[in-house]
Amino acid sequence: MIKAILIDDEQDALESLTWIIKKFSEHIEVVDTFTNPEEAISAINYLKPDCVFLDIEMPEMDGFQLLSQLNYKDFDLVITTAYDNYAIQAFKESAIDYLLKPIDFDDIAKVSKKILKNKESNRLGKELKATLDDIMASHFHTINKVALPLNKKTVFVNLDDIIYCKSDGNYTTVYLINDEKHLLSKIIKEVQEIINSTHFIRIHQSYLVNINFVKEYIKSDGYYLVLQNGTSIPVSKANRGFLQKTIENI
Repeated sequence: MIKAILIDDEQDALESLTWIIKKFSEHIEVVDTFTNPEEAISAINYLKPDCVFLDIEMPEMDGFQLLSQLNYKDFDLVITTAYDNYAIQAFKESAIDYLLKPIDFDDIAKVSKKILKNKESNRLGKELKATLDDIMASHFHTINKVALPLNKKTVFVNLDDIIYCKSDGNYTTVYLINDEKHLLSKIIKEVQEIINSTHFIRIHQSYLVNINFVKEYIKSDGYYLVLQNGTSIPVSKANRGFLQKTIENI
């Protein structure tokens, strides 16, 4: 039997995936599910599952950040996502499995058979460890222009001109150099998808920051970043580990 851990920031998605696995895969046992990424990291390191079903897009900590903080990686990874974007293209080119939401029943059966075969041949985690470094590196690519969809027009801006983004409910404000800013009727998760570059890091549920504009990282009086324009941005506890690894790789 394959021991599986499921991670998704939406409880309904976890319950749906759990039901599909129980109904359509006789080989997979769901040992635990998590909406909290920090709890998931601890559980993976402790329980040492055979496979992990991971939502790559989560508000507090995305899938790449979570993977980078794991000590235990001897498991098969199955990415679950509603976005067929550049990150998923990287997984397509590797041997790592991914499932696009809404998840198809037949896909679960195919994935479970592959994981079972890998377990029987002692190959669990081989694809993950062999490709994760390359995927993480490709995650740090740049795009020169980005299209921001406003109310009645689309504005094209240089990525290098975006300092940070701040969410407020269903809206996100994009702050640019020269005090220019644009209000988008999109949640910050969707804006992160539009920007599509890991020069921008999610350091807080409400903030997406261009690492090129960071001037200081303050670890007293609460953790926060000071940007070149003087703006202070809080760093959430969940994202401090990923931020530190990012700093070390600069």
